[in-house]
Amino acid sequence: MSTGPQLIHTAPPRERNWLPLGIAAGVVLAVALVIVVSQHGHSKPAVAAINAPLDPYAASLPITNLVMSESSNLAGGKVTYVDGHIANKGSKTVTGISVQVLFRNVANEVAQNETQPLKLIRTREPYVDVQPVGDAPLKPGDERDFRLIFDPVNQDWNGAYPEIRILQVKDE
Repeated sequence: MSTGPQLIHTAPPRERNWLPLGIAAGVVLAVALVIVVSQHGHSKPAVAAINAPLDPYAASLPITNLVMSESSNLAGGKVTYVDGHIANKGSKTVTGISVQVLFRNVANEVAQNETQPLKLIRTREPYVDVQPVGDAPLKPGDERDFRLIFDPVNQDWNGAYPEIRILQVKDE
């Protein structure tokens, strides 16, 4: 025997618990803050202006025999190497060289502008190993091979040899 339609009692609406959502938002903000703070201390070195003045001693340090090569890194990106030869034709012993390297695009505009210390090639076998100029100073009359490493080069680069400018020379 039926007693008629049964009424379904619904539970009274409960108030939403905002605590888990607040904790999740706090964790995301904390992680973002840690990333921003950690990246602030590891920013790239300052890039010199394109028309930055050359070091007066730069004329005594001719760069010749440029050769470029590429390889891939473990992350699947490309690493570009610029190898060359530098001679000290002046009268000072050089303990450091800072160069500006300008990569251009097809319109001959600067696509990438990097300033980095010149590194001398110490050994070529079993792999190319480089060292700062200060570890093996360039005395007057010395000539050495060097390597500059770029990871990565801007994809707008036209593939031509970059312009290398000597911005700063340290001497004894």
